[in-house]
Amino acid sequence: MATAEQIKSLVKAYADCNDEKFKTVVLQIAAHEAKLGHDNLARDLKKQIDRVGSKRANIVQLTSTNPMLTLSMPSHDLSELIVSEDISDKIQRILNEYRNRNKLVSYGLTNRRKILIEGNPGTGKTLTASIIASELSLPLYTVQMDKLVTKFMGETSAKLRQIFDSIESTVGVYLFDEFDAIGADRSLDNEVGEMRRILNSFLQFIEQDDSESIIVAATNNQKLLDQALFRRFDDVLHYTLPTSKEIKRLFEYKIKAYDNYFIISKEMIKAAEGLSHAEIARVCDDAIKNSILSDEPITSKAVIALLSERQNVYTCKEA
Repeated sequence: MATAEQIKSLVKAYADCNDEKFKTVVLQIAAHEAKLGHDNLARDLKKQIDRVGSKRANIVQLTSTNPMLTLSMPSHDLSELIVSEDISDKIQRILNEYRNRNKLVSYGLTNRRKILIEGNPGTGKTLTASIIASELSLPLYTVQMDKLVTKFMGETSAKLRQIFDSIESTVGVYLFDEFDAIGADRSLDNEVGEMRRILNSFLQFIEQDDSESIIVAATNNQKLLDQALFRRFDDVLHYTLPTSKEIKRLFEYKIKAYDNYFIISKEMIKAAEGLSHAEIARVCDDAIKNSILSDEPITSKAVIALLSERQNVYTCKEA
């Protein structure tokens, strides 16, 4: 049930033609209803709010209560994430446990809500956080690492406490991207005392956290992380570069949605090996744009040329 203040804010936002403010208040109400276990109502509110100001599908802004967080309401579907069956099953398990968290609580159990994702850049770590938020009709709060980590002793730990206060008070999905910035192994030779204190603070905060929010930490390099972190997370997802099967699925999802008659060749799949999901998706977008601008259908030869161009970026860097 919306509070009196929220109702007044809705009316004011409507009168001011402020779509972003209107959406923000509705999303706050949806998040509160989700916290109460009213998932259907929360999902319905999210669907309805997508119709307001449709030219701006997502809200991306600094929150008024915590400037270290950016707020968005993603609109993604699980089908957009091309990963292994093992990873897909684990994500489904996270979603299922959240939706049935009240049932688990009645048996003295809690749902998975602290997730660590590690893998190469562009393999879908950030997208996963967006999909979890979208599927559960929750707002996504992304931690701004550049505003969190400072050079002043003790300040970063204090800011970290503010973030966990937000996690406790406002239900949502909280993404710590580039997590190794604060989660680096304390035994590394170049690790300074202040960073060790920051990591110790994070370990303490995440251990004590019993909110209903979902915490997602993402890193490109698992080897840099302190081993004490792993037992604090309910699930650890390891993302890798796409397999041949996943590459084919990516082409099907991206190109065949534009041209259903396009034939994916083995040569295309071979040419894409070694590229990340994001890079392959970008190549597909480039092929579609070229097709639109030239009024010509996409050819396998054209896609392979774009893939080779992308591969050459790494060849040049190694040289």
